[in-house]
Amino acid sequence: MKLSTKGRYGLRALLDLALHRDEGSVLLKDIARRQEFSLPYLQHLIAPLIAAGVVKSTRGAGGGVSLLKPPSEIRLSEVVQPLEGCITPVDCVNNPALCHRSTSCATRDIWGEMKDAMSQVLDSTTLQDLVEREKRKGWPEGIRKGRIRSKGSGHGFH
Repeated sequence: MKLSTKGRYGLRALLDLALHRDEGSVLLKDIARRQEFSLPYLQHLIAPLIAAGVVKSTRGAGGGVSLLKPPSEIRLSEVVQPLEGCITPVDCVNNPALCHRSTSCATRDIWGEMKDAMSQVLDSTTLQDLVEREKRKGWPEGIRKGRIRSKGSGHGFH
């Protein structure tokens, strides 16, 4: 099971916002450049995060996007859920009526445990936790500023 690019890139975009928080509103084109994905795709990702109350958009001079709360108050589940929807590995976990075996299915129990484990990690990890991990990784400053391009797939970090 894996997250789509929506969840992965959305989280990277918010990590970028958190890392550049002291600059005020950040232009989407700057995030897209630093994170090496297209501006139209980033615009597609930001809209649900604005609707979810995680990010705000400001128009005009000095405009851009910014976090509505400090990174320490943004749980990763608040980012992933609006972008990915339900993180249940199989539909019968949330809707037992979909399968006549739901009450006696041992594998459904495992899928439920997987959902619970993923939810626990996303609910207990904040954007600030990611900021701290990023700083501990000690990635070159050029990557954060978008001067270093990755080789290969073109999307840099995963």
